[in-house]
Amino acid sequence: MNIEVLETPEPQLVSFLDEKIAEFNWAHWEVSERKPLAVRLCDENGDVIAGSAGRTFGDWLMINTLWVSDTLRGQNIGSQILAQMESAAKARGCNKVLLDTLNFQAKPFYEKHGYQVQWTQQAYPKTGCRYYMMKNL
Repeated sequence: MNIEVLETPEPQLVSFLDEKIAEFNWAHWEVSERKPLAVRLCDENGDVIAGSAGRTFGDWLMINTLWVSDTLRGQNIGSQILAQMESAAKARGCNKVLLDTLNFQAKPFYEKHGYQVQWTQQAYPKTGCRYYMMKNL
């Protein structure tokens, strides 16, 4: 047996380990599936100019990303995309949403939409912080 520290691990190893822990978790959780969910906005050329991605499982929607191009910010696009994600999650039976955001990102935006900070990780990654936020749908 040989334990190695890999400074630049191959993506296949990282994916393998992610899959193995996911297999273990799903074998022990009370829910049997998770479904990806995304919303996108494309321009007339078909290029994505805003969107959100996450997944639903059990009672929860977990939002991983919500992005709006610089040229569209401040035009209510993010609010519309968030509403679409929440609506789609409700249609799947979800009644709660979990997400995280960094101190320079979108905490006030999410608070405006009813999200509340559940936990703050200070000194992340050094001098900033990460907010874990939740909302009941």
